[in-house]
Amino acid sequence: MKLYSKPGACSTADHIALNWAGLPYEAKILTASQMKEPEFLALNPAGSVPVLVDGDFVLTQNAAIMGYIADSAPAAGLAGDGSKQQRADAMRWLAYVNSDVHPAFKPIFNPGAYYPDATQADAVKNAARANVQKVYQFAEKQLNGRDWLSGFRSVADPYLYITLRWAVAVHVDMTAFPNLLAFMRRMEADAGVEQALAAEHLKPMAPAA
Repeated sequence: MKLYSKPGACSTADHIALNWAGLPYEAKILTASQMKEPEFLALNPAGSVPVLVDGDFVLTQNAAIMGYIADSAPAAGLAGDGSKQQRADAMRWLAYVNSDVHPAFKPIFNPGAYYPDATQADAVKNAARANVQKVYQFAEKQLNGRDWLSGFRSVADPYLYITLRWAVAVHVDMTAFPNLLAFMRRMEADAGVEQALAAEHLKPMAPAA
């Protein structure tokens, strides 16, 4: 397998999942400009990561790639114990991060795409930060007394972790989310996470306890 990733993007979550899965893979780390070059656009015309190549099979979209990784290494348990209930629960939390949490950051990253008046950019970002906090309440509650979103380590967890890095970077106030911050610290102590961060030249970002 070959994973195309950009440091700190949602693709870093796939990088972590590949480490957890124990699958042989090559990671191709791209810059923003390399993602717009013809070679990469031939794989993904959208010019975005992640992209996973497995032989002749080319897969885009983070949630799909996460499911593919989990199904490629069932013994790793990243979609549960093999029961349809645990797989569905892992996919439920993966969908939550992909569909609810990740999009909540987009107005912070690119406020002009949501409101073209540049003088209102800070207002757009502040509203989005408040929405991120609202969306995170579900994960905060779910992690009360649990180490992982589904109660077992799954492909949803690296994706949630990467969004928490974004939250710290864009100054979302996380003081009301002790369970999420504890989760973030646990993730950064994990060998598979450490390996992916090192490969992408990223540093831990979890605030001290």
